[in-house]
Amino acid sequence: MQTKTQEESDITQTLGLGKSARSGHKKRWLLLLLLIAAAVFFFTSRGKTGQEKPVQYQTQEIQLGSLTETVTATGNLEPTNEVEVGSELSGILKSVEADYNDNVKVGQVLARLDTSKLEAQVTQARASLEAAKAKVIQAQATINETQSKLLQLQKVRELSGNKVPSQVDLDAAQAAYERAVADKASAEASVSQAQATLNVYETDLSKADIVSPINGVVLTRSVEKGQTVAASFQAPVLFTLAEDLTQMELHVDVDEADIGQVLEGQEATFTVDAYPDRTFQARITQVRYGSNTVDGVVTYETVLKVDNTDLSLRPGMTATAEITVQKVENVRLVPAAALRFSPPSLEENQSSESLLSKILPRPPRQEKKKQETISTDKKKQTVWTLQEGNPISIPVQIGATNGVMVEITGGDIKPGMKVIVDTITMGK
Repeated sequence: MQTKTQEESDITQTLGLGKSARSGHKKRWLLLLLLIAAAVFFFTSRGKTGQEKPVQYQTQEIQLGSLTETVTATGNLEPTNEVEVGSELSGILKSVEADYNDNVKVGQVLARLDTSKLEAQVTQARASLEAAKAKVIQAQATINETQSKLLQLQKVRELSGNKVPSQVDLDAAQAAYERAVADKASAEASVSQAQATLNVYETDLSKADIVSPINGVVLTRSVEKGQTVAASFQAPVLFTLAEDLTQMELHVDVDEADIGQVLEGQEATFTVDAYPDRTFQARITQVRYGSNTVDGVVTYETVLKVDNTDLSLRPGMTATAEITVQKVENVRLVPAAALRFSPPSLEENQSSESLLSKILPRPPRQEKKKQETISTDKKKQTVWTLQEGNPISIPVQIGATNGVMVEITGGDIKPGMKVIVDTITMGK
């Protein structure tokens, strides 16, 4: 058996069957590595060929000037004081004495209700009051009569030595006197009640004239002569008055992302569709804490004071306001595009690295965490300038921005220095 096994081994070594399996596996791996190397060389050489082409950059100078940061919000114009005038009484409108846009004063009659029923109630209440007063006089007469009789009986009893009249008769006279006093008190109470009823009807009669509570302008009129007014659980609104249209308020909704910058006393400008070529001035008087949520968007109502001396603005107009939240002067300014610029070489390196990472995957690095940490500091940015035709990075710190220009608060840059904002062309 050992001789046979030895012979088979010699045959295998002679034919090279054992080495062929292992060598074939190594050849396949070697071929795969060669293909990967060729692909990497191809893309790298193509990138280098592209880099050989000259790159032209668009630059702008760093300026020294002023910058205003604003917050935009929309809202509606409203009167400073708007009053709704209604009726406490039900009835038929006898007359309407005010119309749209009329200037009215305090106490001026706006409308009158039919007072026929109210006048009859007042007359009835006065009659009841007179009747109650007559009962008081009658009760007083009864008191006088019973008191006189009681005194007479007491004198007779005293002269007779307490023999006549009897004690029963004397007690009856005393009780009659006390009942007369009580009747007078009840009559006097009836007088007070009748007087109160008369006061109620006279008050209702006075309210039949609907008067203006303020000096202002009639914005709306909701009734006509002859219309029935029904005042049940809620007083119907007949007129809407604006106290003074020369001073108005602009109520705007400020987004929650911007509300932290909006403060009382800040200046603002706004426009309305009625005057597209005109800009109006305003000032913030109140920033309310209560929030409004519409379709998942959280806003905070902000009130601005508006001077409307020429009466060109009207209640309800939609306005777009720009609130000045920060204004800086004599600072270094760079275009916002300069902070967004990245040289093409960096982009190509990133693309080639991504290609290699796809071909040859590697374990994840810790650089991502570093980049996330750096990106959290939004005030630290990078601008690029040209030095001998090559882009050079300069770290800077930014401040206020209006979306076009950005304030530079720190960094080795000076006014007049040119920074790259874009790539113009890439060609021969």
